[in-house]
Amino acid sequence: MAQGYLTISRPGPLSTLQDAGRYGVRRLGVTQGGPADLHAWAWANWLLGNPWGATALEITLGGLELKAGQDCRLALAGPDMQATLDGQPLAPWRAFTLKAGQVLSLGMCRQGMRAYLAVAGGFVAEPVLGSRACVVRDGLGGHQGDGSKLAANDRLAFGDQNTPVPPRTLPLATQPDYAAPVVLELIPGAQIAAFTGQSLFQAFNRPWQVDSRADRMGIRLKGPALHCRLDAMVSEGINLGAVQVPPDGQPIVLLNDRQTIGGYPRLGTLTPLACSRLAQCPPGTEVKLRAVSQERALRDYCRFRAGFA
Repeated sequence: MAQGYLTISRPGPLSTLQDAGRYGVRRLGVTQGGPADLHAWAWANWLLGNPWGATALEITLGGLELKAGQDCRLALAGPDMQATLDGQPLAPWRAFTLKAGQVLSLGMCRQGMRAYLAVAGGFVAEPVLGSRACVVRDGLGGHQGDGSKLAANDRLAFGDQNTPVPPRTLPLATQPDYAAPVVLELIPGAQIAAFTGQSLFQAFNRPWQVDSRADRMGIRLKGPALHCRLDAMVSEGINLGAVQVPPDGQPIVLLNDRQTIGGYPRLGTLTPLACSRLAQCPPGTEVKLRAVSQERALRDYCRFRAGFA
């Protein structure tokens, strides 16, 4: 049962509640949702001792301002969005207390795209199809259950804050440098042999640029045109990170709010952590692709998840 709330004064361009995602319903045409940057979302919850899957707030680009109705423990992770607590600077990647009446404000991000605000115990909302993940396009989940993004004067409910939360400090090695060169690991896909040799060389040896056509559904990459010898394909299931190549040869990386099936040939699939890194890349960012084996990708992901067991 909800014990307190945060009142939204300024929602920013796109702020939504996200838990780990909506699974087991793709056969119904319902997509996954969940945090675009799994890495920052997971560490925001970890700072408060929340279990895996706890609902946090995803803040795209910044611009959020909220006021506490009751005392609560919060944590902020992701890029620097010039956060302040009652006007005093607040660094990301840390937990803090927001007392009743205090105001948390976020400016616009200096680097990266999305920050995550977690509350001790997770935000409270009614699950839809087993998840609170907000998918605006599908009209599902979120703080009102209908896929609505946050608006001014909305309230975010949270649970009992009386349980002590031992202080946690995030290891420096886990904090990404959003200004560093971006290399995205990709597991080669079933159709990779159908691409020409020159296309494969260019795919992994030439830089790509993040296009302005980017959202939670997918991100287009601009660069050399890739050519596939397949004339037609039967539509098949689309997983997170799938790199589809339409007829214009410019790859589209599909993210959390993607469609459930697609018929374009796939170069491969970005690993979950590569998807997280790509989700923090603003338009114009230069990225490179690096092939990785499925075994290596699985090992790296298991190592990441082990930190939240």
